[in-house]
Amino acid sequence: MKGTGNRKKTRAALRRRRRQRRIRVGFALLFILLAVLGGFRIWERMTERYVEKSGDWIDNAKPEMDVELLTVNPYSRPGTETNKINGIVVHYTANPGATAMENRNYFEGLKDSHETKASSNFIVGLEGEIVQCVPTWEVAYASNSRNQDTVSIECCHPDEEGGFTDETYQSAVDLCAWLCLKFDLDETDMIRHYDITGKICPKYYVEHEEAWDGMKQDVKVKLDEYRKQAKK
Repeated sequence: MKGTGNRKKTRAALRRRRRQRRIRVGFALLFILLAVLGGFRIWERMTERYVEKSGDWIDNAKPEMDVELLTVNPYSRPGTETNKINGIVVHYTANPGATAMENRNYFEGLKDSHETKASSNFIVGLEGEIVQCVPTWEVAYASNSRNQDTVSIECCHPDEEGGFTDETYQSAVDLCAWLCLKFDLDETDMIRHYDITGKICPKYYVEHEEAWDGMKQDVKVKLDEYRKQAKK
């Protein structure tokens, strides 16, 4: 009888050890899983963070611009940080004949009028002047669902057709090419407001698809020039 009792105690001890081992293994697996998930989230956050390239060849490609930043406010410059920049969005102002500064001042006035929420990172004027309104590392209210990961460019136009002047067009091409260098993009990453929401913007380049394709091709040519220069 005594031997039977000892065997029962031995089996019970073995069962306890197995349970303890399973618990330890379970905790170890849970710890590994949490570590993997945490590492993935950190990696995801790191890859989605805003980053820009720099160097003399990028600085030399930067077009001349007037930096006239908007006052931080909820209606045109919320001060929200952008994520990694994945695209450049081209718009038209839908305000025929207005200058770049007039459009910039309209955005600035929204902090007082509260009329709507609107802005852009850059505005290209009728004579090719470029005005920066919002830093590229901050959200501008221009591209709806893509505000967080794009840079926006509003382009002035002389009439209701929405076509750009030669000067506006050339500055827009130069600006797009420089931004492509800055954010490691190319012409295929250029989109229209229309491509996000279906809004007819920029009007001429929605109604004339070949003109939009031509603009992207001109940006590609400019990019190729910059990259050749960088290799010299």
